[in-house]
Amino acid sequence: MKRITIIAGHYGSGKTNIAVNLALMLKKQGIETVIADLDIVNPYFRTKDSLDELNDAGIKLISSEYANSNVDIPAIPQDMYSIVDDKSSHYIVDLGGDDRGAYALGRYADKIKEENDYDMFFVFNKYRPLTRDAESAFEVMKEIEDASKVKFTAIINNSNIGELTDAGAVLSSSEECNKLSFLSGIPVIFTTAEKSVCDSLNDFEGQLFPLSLQKKII
Repeated sequence: MKRITIIAGHYGSGKTNIAVNLALMLKKQGIETVIADLDIVNPYFRTKDSLDELNDAGIKLISSEYANSNVDIPAIPQDMYSIVDDKSSHYIVDLGGDDRGAYALGRYADKIKEENDYDMFFVFNKYRPLTRDAESAFEVMKEIEDASKVKFTAIINNSNIGELTDAGAVLSSSEECNKLSFLSGIPVIFTTAEKSVCDSLNDFEGQLFPLSLQKKII
């Protein structure tokens, strides 16, 4: 993987859960890893919901002091500049949904592209209202690229319907995700599913990434 991995997608696509799982995977491989929560839109799930788990794994989290609060202020901490300044760690960047949240990446875009050691993954969820087909998802991709000033390099198929997700739901999303890959000209890097669902996908053609589902702090 590249030094910087940016995870972006539509609201509710599941990008934060993927960011946390990727960080934990890299840390287990002995890679010094930091999560930077650039999701200033303040959605339901935050990386800070997994703070205890990240701390236990030795993963640093950079996030707004207002995360997990009722205060919706688009404040970006100064530590965020370590994304481009600290070359000793791998950074997983959880980017805000759609173009409004993607603007936060713009201030770092030039340095990210200059270093050219990054990937930006689009998280596709066929079961979200505004990305039910490849064409709609492609429009969202272009909006995020325009706002962030960074191009996507691959797609993650995270199509799910929460706890109701089964193997059939995952399999039926593949065709639309492949269409999105064709429209955008970038590959599908892997398909995610909760670990028990992955066990039911032995005949799946492609790379599977088993997920542990993030829990919301009440």
